[in-house]
Amino acid sequence: MSEIENWIRLAKLESPKRAVALVDHFGGPDEVFRASVQELAGVEGMSIKAAERFRAMASEPVDQELEAIEKLNAKVVTYRDPDYPANLRQIYDPPAVLFMRGEIREEDRFALAIVGTRTPSEYGRSMAMKIGRDLAKRGLCIVSGAARGIDTCAHNAALEGGGRTIAVLGCGLDIPYPYENRGLLNKIAENGAVISEFVPGTKPDAWRFPVRNRLVSGLSLGVLVVESRVNGGAMITATLAAEQGRDVWAVPGPTDHSTSEGPHNLIKDGAKLVERAEDILADLGIEVESARPERPSIPSNLTPEQMTVIQALNLHPKHVDEIIAECKLTPAVANSTLTLLEMLGLVRRVPGNAYVRAV
Repeated sequence: MSEIENWIRLAKLESPKRAVALVDHFGGPDEVFRASVQELAGVEGMSIKAAERFRAMASEPVDQELEAIEKLNAKVVTYRDPDYPANLRQIYDPPAVLFMRGEIREEDRFALAIVGTRTPSEYGRSMAMKIGRDLAKRGLCIVSGAARGIDTCAHNAALEGGGRTIAVLGCGLDIPYPYENRGLLNKIAENGAVISEFVPGTKPDAWRFPVRNRLVSGLSLGVLVVESRVNGGAMITATLAAEQGRDVWAVPGPTDHSTSEGPHNLIKDGAKLVERAEDILADLGIEVESARPERPSIPSNLTPEQMTVIQALNLHPKHVDEIIAECKLTPAVANSTLTLLEMLGLVRRVPGNAYVRAV
């Protein structure tokens, strides 16, 4: 019986504090599973019944888990290993075991989590992408949960910025969730890490996601919330970050959007308001002027109609009829102008026949 097999058995407990306590008490995972029921029951918090159930795990096969780990070219990282994430060691209940695709490097301790709603607005997507990309360009590793919406934007932003990113799953590594992000998860594993404290084969049950959120915040220097309802998972991550002594930042949004309520509540409670990456960089003590990323400029040879349309747009989607009325253009001129601006990469069309500014 190998030591890795016993670490996997400890992970199957899904009780990190108990797993760590047992290993520390007996000296190692092999010693834990050689202990008698009476010896196990002598560990603080272990009843006789719990010790009996735990002792029975010693004979449980873990062949399927080992096969999945090998197939994924993944590895098992324990809290005793030197490459265990430094930031994660500092939290109250770090996992005894991490299953990992890719690698977490020493420099990844300079990490920041970006989280938010699974159903973001175009404004939320734009802000998450822009801030995440600019932070990645400055060498910060971007951490998130690989969920739909803001999480996906955060990981993509890091990759576009040429940086590193870590995805923390609420299921086993062998279960791409959500399924449409399987390609993204492969890219993350090549440019950072995909990790889980759950053994391969673990399904993405709803209760596991709040549990994994402590790892998202725990890996990071702080958490940025971009759009969230007051009871959203991102708010749980922000609360955990505060409890772990991490910074909490929030991006404000339109006051009539329900997904602005979460960030606005955080700001009222003392979270730092963020409009751009420089706000976070300044908080972290990184020189803002040198950190300012290059931004595309508006060409000087635009026609008056094109300039009028550009000035009328921002990150909030504006319907084409509203653009026509505000810019006092005919529908034909407005549509041709928007088409040319889109070809130049200065505006972007979004669902609902609306446009946002891209510079």
